[in-house]
Amino acid sequence: MASVELTKDNFDEIVSGDKTVLIDFWAAWCGPCRMFAPIFEKAAENNPDIVFGKVDTQAQQELAAAFQISSIPTLMAIRDNVVLYAQPGALPAPALDELIGKIRAVDMEDVRRQLAAQSAAK
Repeated sequence: MASVELTKDNFDEIVSGDKTVLIDFWAAWCGPCRMFAPIFEKAAENNPDIVFGKVDTQAQQELAAAFQISSIPTLMAIRDNVVLYAQPGALPAPALDELIGKIRAVDMEDVRRQLAAQSAAK
């Protein structure tokens, strides 16, 4: 499955589902972004159970600002409406595959318990 373009109009709908969403924040003028793009697309083809989305930070400045994106490319992983990973920098294919494996392995029940405990402590 190819990646999908995420915009302020479709972002919430795509991310709020129960699927894992991997997001590439990028811009056309960014050299590392262009180098990472084929790696991201190949991962999208190899992992059809994950939604791979791309946010053009030039066209979608509101989204970039909402997530405080200050460096691109930035890769973000969201699962069950929880951001599990958000780091700037292009990853080589083996590192992206490893990250995908780690995201799949996350125990979301444990994450929800930790979030609930943090909320209760405030």
